[in-house]
Amino acid sequence: MEKKHFGIFSLPVIVAALGYFVDIYDLLLFGIIRVKSLSSLGLNETQVRDSGEFIISIQMAGLLIGGIIWGIMGDKRGRLSVLFGSIILYSLANIANGFVQTVDQYALVRFIAGVGLAGELGAGITLVSESLPKEKRGIGTSLVSGLGILGAVVAFFISKFFDWRVCYFIGGGLGFLLLLLRVSVFESGMFKEIKGLNVRRGNFLMLFNNANRLKRYLICIFIGLPTWYVIGVLISFSKEFASKENLNINGVIDPGAAIMYCYVTTSIGGILIGFISQWLKSRKKALYIFYTITAIFMVLFFTQKGETAAHMYFICAGLGLGCGLWAIFVTMGAEQFGTNLRATAATTIPNMVRGSLPLIIILFKALRGPFDYVTAAWITGTIIMIITVVSAILSEETFHKDLNYLEH
Repeated sequence: MEKKHFGIFSLPVIVAALGYFVDIYDLLLFGIIRVKSLSSLGLNETQVRDSGEFIISIQMAGLLIGGIIWGIMGDKRGRLSVLFGSIILYSLANIANGFVQTVDQYALVRFIAGVGLAGELGAGITLVSESLPKEKRGIGTSLVSGLGILGAVVAFFISKFFDWRVCYFIGGGLGFLLLLLRVSVFESGMFKEIKGLNVRRGNFLMLFNNANRLKRYLICIFIGLPTWYVIGVLISFSKEFASKENLNINGVIDPGAAIMYCYVTTSIGGILIGFISQWLKSRKKALYIFYTITAIFMVLFFTQKGETAAHMYFICAGLGLGCGLWAIFVTMGAEQFGTNLRATAATTIPNMVRGSLPLIIILFKALRGPFDYVTAAWITGTIIMIITVVSAILSEETFHKDLNYLEH
């Protein structure tokens, strides 16, 4: 059996972190330049908001579909096939994004980019989880997530110096540069061991044809829901929340800056939660700590009426710290399933969460009928946190779990 393991700063970890860095740059770039790019296409303020919700929903739908495609490929053809194929697709899509002229073109290209972006994190986390010993894999995957998330910060600063179209060109270029670095990465030893065995690999339906597996799968998805509620609703539409009709914030809120502040602390939280999990020897206890942080700052977000822009940015940063739970969430997704189904699960789970954003937005919009904008948002958030905490309580502790096993 393959016994070789790598350190937390080995090539698989570094390349996976850089890949997630580019992934997050491209994934969050639309949220950062949403107002600027849509305004340049001739849209008014209401159209910018509505088209923004439409485009981000389409992008997340692409992530949902792409997660299934790349996840299956990761178990059937190998983790590296996904790391190469996905980056080529989303790099080409981002270059094409620099040429769009209409909202429909924008949405189509973001959908294609979403399909490509879907493969990056799951394949990287799977490769790192299978390359590191169980005593180190929580820290290794947290480093991938924590360092990779800084891509959003870089996207913000680049957006300040370059036209929005050039920002997309840069994202595509970064992807192709990373592609060259990936040539030196080796395939997972665990995957190579099962490649010649007569065992079903990458069968997406296996996640649904067994009650225990389905329960594990749904729980893994539900525990990550707060991250994209916070990022996709509270942070991405912080400008709308700050308006006089809603929270009446004194000062102008830049959604790009809100995303930047959020992701700086998400990066810190993502690395911190790995060490906390290591210290407590528990994934679940670390999750509870970060759920508490998220809940506290959600309450502060909705009760900041009449405060300053600086105060709102501080709360966005606090929400970002709580969202550092994403690092342990994706690790648990990989740890819950056997080697023949691990890439499928680890790739689809985070993308199911990202893909849930359109449903979250639909719920948010539906509640905006009987309630005002802010009330609809906190009711939506409350529902999500209840689902999440119950799921975390029901989840399996995976800190000490040996990953060298199969699903039958």
